[in-house]
Amino acid sequence: MSDRKTLWGWYFFDWASQPYNTLLLTFIFGPYMKTLMGDGSAAQAVWGYGIGAAGVIIALASPFLGAIADRSGAKRRFLWLFSAMYVLGAAGLWWAIPGDYSLIFVLASFAIGLIGMEFATTFTNAYLPELGPRSCLGRISGSGWAFGYVGGLIALILMLTLFQANPATGRTMIGIAPLLGLDVATRADTRIVGPLTALWYAVFMIPFFLWVKDRPKPDALPIRAAMAQGWPALRATLVSLPARPSLAAWLVSSMLYRDALNGVYVFGGLYAAGVLGWSITQIGIFGLLSIIAGAVFAWAGGRADDGFGSKPVITVCLLALIAAVIGIITITPTSVFGMAVAEGSSAPDIAFFVLGCVIGGAGGALQSASRVMMVHQSPPDRITEYFGIYALSGKATAFLAPLSIGLVTSATDSQSWGITPVLVLFVAGLLLLGWVRSPQSCAPRM
Repeated sequence: MSDRKTLWGWYFFDWASQPYNTLLLTFIFGPYMKTLMGDGSAAQAVWGYGIGAAGVIIALASPFLGAIADRSGAKRRFLWLFSAMYVLGAAGLWWAIPGDYSLIFVLASFAIGLIGMEFATTFTNAYLPELGPRSCLGRISGSGWAFGYVGGLIALILMLTLFQANPATGRTMIGIAPLLGLDVATRADTRIVGPLTALWYAVFMIPFFLWVKDRPKPDALPIRAAMAQGWPALRATLVSLPARPSLAAWLVSSMLYRDALNGVYVFGGLYAAGVLGWSITQIGIFGLLSIIAGAVFAWAGGRADDGFGSKPVITVCLLALIAAVIGIITITPTSVFGMAVAEGSSAPDIAFFVLGCVIGGAGGALQSASRVMMVHQSPPDRITEYFGIYALSGKATAFLAPLSIGLVTSATDSQSWGITPVLVLFVAGLLLLGWVRSPQSCAPRM
């Protein structure tokens, strides 16, 4: 078991990295793509293609890098590299200037940062078994996920109150001009989200690098030798998966539902901007509420995980997400859940806020329980490799939700129809979960 300082250092990774998801992927920069490109459907399609391409790279490289790290015992050295990618990629979004930007540069910057964040997550997840007894991993994981949500929440509040302005008034949510004299006309007040995310990560990763150390590995190999052995070992592991039907079903199930969840996160704000005409400020408030729900339910879900097992928690979360997506698809400016409402009614906005909280809460608990399930399915001496395979399973079809959303949106010219592929993925993931044996099925009741 690790000491308290190591545990808090590990928690700080979630705190430091979460703003990439909160500020860039979902609530600020993602919706800003509509402003940048001038059309919601075009922005949704391009955003899907760009994130899908990054997902292919993550899928191919994560398990190989994990196999190398297990054999070299050098997780921290890799994390320095991934952290540099995160910071440089996020900072590059400052140059997404309306009317004077390179779409390739913007998408490449975002992809580099996203790849760095995902690789770093794979490697930090591999520390989880070292942080406490297996009977407590649910609480540890849930608390870390909740701590990360709180970090994302604070970063979003800072963005909305100090920098992000309403274009019509030039004032932030609390009625002040954007700090640093940021020009609203060039959307510098929004573009600052890239450098802010980079700075946040650089500062709050300091406790991680100070307090979290690699355990001595007596049989550690030099990096070059570990690279030579990495692919044969990984190939042997992948070939053996059919002989482990529960693990194989789990990897495919989580692959599908995590892809769907990422699709909801990536396109949720963009969907609200295009279908309901929400402003960046409204999307930010939506983000605040869903993040609070995510933090609360990640914390509670971690305790439920220790008491009832990961599989029941995952099942309940998937059912909630399926219901929420069905509800979102039926919301338009003039209807809620298929029932007509008066033009100008606030009912569609309120319903979207409520469903956003359901998605945030269920998504937080789902992701926390999923990484605990992966720990219980992995050999202790090859944990990074298996988390790399977990990343592979999560990203092997990472292009599927964004790409299918892009294709369906382009074919129908409708953002409502365009979001339907995530529903199919959630249902498929839930069905496959029936073949998964939970190692925690005999855990003591709370």
